[in-house]
Amino acid sequence: MTETSATSTEAGASLDAEHLLAQTRKLAQINARFEVALNNMARGLSMFDSEGRLIVCNALYREFYNLPEELTEPGTPFSRIIAYHAAKEGCANSAEDLKRQQLWIAGQRDEIRHGKIFSRTHTLPDGRIVLVTIQPLEDGGWVDIQEDVTEKTLAQERISWLARHCPLTEIANRFHLRETLEEALARLETNGMLAVHLIDLDYFKQVNDTLGHAAGDAVLRAAARRMQAALRETDIVGRVGGDEFAVIQTAISGAEQASGLAERLARTLNAPYRVLGSNAAVGASIGIALAPEHGSDADTLLRKADLALYRAKSCGRGHSRFYRPDDEAAVHERMELRTALRDALANRQLGLHYQPIVDMRAGTVTGCEALMRWYHPQLGLVPPATFIPIAESSGLIVSLGEWALHQACRDAAGWRSKINVAVNLSAVQLDQSDLTASIQHALDVSGLAPGRLEVEITEQAFLRREARALDTLKRLRALGVRLVLDDFGTGFASLNHLRAFAFDKIKIDPSFINAISDRHDGMAIVGAVAGLAKTLGIEPVAEGVEGFEQLEGVTGAGCEEMQGFYFSRPVPSFEVEAAVAACVSKLSRAAASASLPRT
Repeated sequence: MTETSATSTEAGASLDAEHLLAQTRKLAQINARFEVALNNMARGLSMFDSEGRLIVCNALYREFYNLPEELTEPGTPFSRIIAYHAAKEGCANSAEDLKRQQLWIAGQRDEIRHGKIFSRTHTLPDGRIVLVTIQPLEDGGWVDIQEDVTEKTLAQERISWLARHCPLTEIANRFHLRETLEEALARLETNGMLAVHLIDLDYFKQVNDTLGHAAGDAVLRAAARRMQAALRETDIVGRVGGDEFAVIQTAISGAEQASGLAERLARTLNAPYRVLGSNAAVGASIGIALAPEHGSDADTLLRKADLALYRAKSCGRGHSRFYRPDDEAAVHERMELRTALRDALANRQLGLHYQPIVDMRAGTVTGCEALMRWYHPQLGLVPPATFIPIAESSGLIVSLGEWALHQACRDAAGWRSKINVAVNLSAVQLDQSDLTASIQHALDVSGLAPGRLEVEITEQAFLRREARALDTLKRLRALGVRLVLDDFGTGFASLNHLRAFAFDKIKIDPSFINAISDRHDGMAIVGAVAGLAKTLGIEPVAEGVEGFEQLEGVTGAGCEEMQGFYFSRPVPSFEVEAAVAACVSKLSRAAASASLPRT
């Protein structure tokens, strides 16, 4: 070999060595970056080969399962990791335990051989819930990814619970009761019997009026606990609305057993209540319907229990009554009330009162909600909760609603303060094809600017008629009126519903505002709703603010607009200006007391 050839060979070898060193450094750099990326993933990750040996895992995988270092080394058999888990969970790794582990591993390997992604959840000893997603590989190995889904799972469980329970009393709601009743009826044997008890708390309104809604809520919770304590495990109690409850008593031997439960319920509910430092006295009226004697379907039994309850209350309250065929006479009384309501509009017995809506941060009144009142010549002031359902079921709500719309627009047009006016639309009105034309006519006749009219629909009405409601709301938006979703939180509207239509405002249901004072999660719920609304560009409004503690709570939760008795009771139109001035004065004092920033 010549000197030139030797030199050339040495130079080539040197270049190869440098190239190899560069490649080694580059590979080391890639590995280091891979290690950083792997250990900074938000999920745990591990990879196993076709023999079930560990190839790689990240730090979060080790942390999830609290694995010692030796079990995270490449080549560690999957079976050793499973045995470690079993030992941590209290298994002794006996022959029987090992057999169960082997069967479990074999089952997973069978799933992997199918070649499709599959998932399972696993609860760790510390209570965390992990979702494990397994991706089979072509060579027979697999990759599994661990995600901590504890918060998501608990939130889903909470949502599922709320769908079937009353958040105030923590017992079944109307939906869950009906579901349970239908299931019980389906299981009813040939000679079996069950009873439906409808329970109304007597004199509950007086508790609310004299002691306040916080005390009323405390009574409702106490009443629910008392009824639960009086029932068997096979029975269920739920709240069907307001101060009305229902009990489904299954597998009874006869009417005497149902009567005995009604007596126990009345006795426990009649006992005095001590709430928020005050004494409260309520009673209970109970209506009872039996299956199959009085009916074999949920609608019939609930209707006849309601008729029996009506008769029990007409007997002086504090009584329980079984359904009787002559209870149907009560239906005729309601028909008479419906006839009187039809004449009320022509006889000028209806009126509107207005409750101010305030902006705490700005220290101003932004508008007033129109609320209908009926002054019956013989019955006196008929509660809206009594006549509005009658108006809706009879179709009278259409004419009453149109009158209220025109009257509210005329009244607001004359207010010096030029604030907005909010008018409620019922579910029945949403079905009217000429609703948009009616609102346009009300605006034209009154001269009210469209931007000063706010149209409120309840969440329940929106959900029941979503397709029609969306079409109607789009036409109303084209008129320039503002659109409000009322009673938010009671109908389980999802984010998709809020995204489907951009409401100007959502009103948070008073039940959540009431919960601020006595439930640790009350403010969290209000804050979550307010934050969600603002994120979507929607103004949140808190309804039912009745005390300074609630005022501070909703403001702290990020809700600036609110209404309630704390600021003003509903007043006739001619008192609106005075009510607005009083609200502004109270806002100034409240802001100073709470040290709230003003814009």
